[in-house]
Amino acid sequence: MVMAVLAVDQLMVQPGQAISCGQVDGYLVPCAPYLIGGSGSPAPTCCDEVKNIKGMASTTADKRAACNCVKQAANRYSNLKDEAAQSLAAKCGVQMDIPVSWTTNCDIINLGGRD
Repeated sequence: MVMAVLAVDQLMVQPGQAISCGQVDGYLVPCAPYLIGGSGSPAPTCCDEVKNIKGMASTTADKRAACNCVKQAANRYSNLKDEAAQSLAAKCGVQMDIPVSWTTNCDIINLGGRD
């Protein structure tokens, strides 16, 4: 079910944003088993996609958009493990400026990107 919803989300693009939630959701699809199971390590394909998200989010606006997309995705799935979500980037060896939390206010945080 998670895969089906994420696949549908790929078709949804928010106008005026360089990064769409559909793109971010699509990149997170290979991470679903780790995010739901919360144990072990994320799959290599998942880590590749985490790197893709980081590469897409170069400006502060992009990082805020990606942050909001990740937050929205997390809020749709009550079975996601918070600890797994928060540790995903580190387990993939990626330094992310995008916080992963259901409570982050992505619009007021300073993400230090190029403007």
